[in-house]
Amino acid sequence: MKAWVLHGIGDLRPEEVEKPVPAKGEVLIRVKAAGICGSDIPRICQNGAWSHPLIPGHEFSGVVAEVGDAADASWLGRRAGIYPLIPCGSCMTCRRGYYEMCRNYSYIGSRRDGAFAEYVTVPTGNLLPLPDRIAFEEAAMLEPLAVAVHAMRRGGLSAEDTAVICGAGTVGLLLAMVLLEAGVRRLLVIGRKEAQRQAVRKLGLPADSYCDSGREDAAGWILDHTDGRGGDLFFECVGRNETYALAIQSTAPFGKVVLVGNPFTDMGLSREVYWKILRNQLTVTGSWNSSFLREAEDDWNYALKRLAEKRVRPAELITHRLSLGELGRGVEIMRDRTEDYIKVMGIFE
Repeated sequence: MKAWVLHGIGDLRPEEVEKPVPAKGEVLIRVKAAGICGSDIPRICQNGAWSHPLIPGHEFSGVVAEVGDAADASWLGRRAGIYPLIPCGSCMTCRRGYYEMCRNYSYIGSRRDGAFAEYVTVPTGNLLPLPDRIAFEEAAMLEPLAVAVHAMRRGGLSAEDTAVICGAGTVGLLLAMVLLEAGVRRLLVIGRKEAQRQAVRKLGLPADSYCDSGREDAAGWILDHTDGRGGDLFFECVGRNETYALAIQSTAPFGKVVLVGNPFTDMGLSREVYWKILRNQLTVTGSWNSSFLREAEDDWNYALKRLAEKRVRPAELITHRLSLGELGRGVEIMRDRTEDYIKVMGIFE
């Protein structure tokens, strides 16, 4: 089969490789759509993967092409979304049902071969059945959509809160979608790109709900738009020291900061900013991955229901649609920022 294989840092090659064979309890997925995640870029270009060679890609959907031993044969030929984290099932967090925090997990696309290929093997327990009315490219965005749902739930939700999202990449904009769908009336978004501003406007937010932090002082802008109080709920979706500090400084007394963005560097706070946590009695919490329990109200099924009912439309964030052979160019666009993008999606036919 055709695949993009990562042999080391910065060494991603299109190759012909052996089609994988599903192990016991697994199926073989013919990949129909695969998104390039922001986390794929440092994995491919800066830090490397857990082991090499590796086929990246963890945001994907497809059709079950083969069924392995002891796997449910009824999956054959069915459309599926895929939860990429493979929990051990026996550690402390798994025993409590918090599989997203498994201490001994595997992960499709980072610890085992992923979806930048024609085929990938997946445990049947990681499959989510897709209604026909959900397009494959939409289903490939279930993973970041569920991450956004998880962050929203970590924040706790009140329709009366003023929510601030700092970082208008894919997860930040999907978070805006799910917050609006859930009834949040006052939402402020901070980004740095024209494409992000346009995406915010498409969500139905007024023009003054978006701040371009490259041109404006974001801290002052937040205070101006909250009568000097700051946001009640602040989602930090960037993962940089300056935006972490902005979150603490710009959250109202008794407010909550939800840390969503993966850190780019070591994170620290100045004494002055740390005082803000104490004096404003803030709650600072982390959000990690998403819950998949195969239950109606886990993060994935919450996202799937709203996607099927067209109450959220993540495909509107797709700025680039590329073939499997063009995925390398998609990685370069994101690495070098040569083009304005939000979601780069591979469409495989």
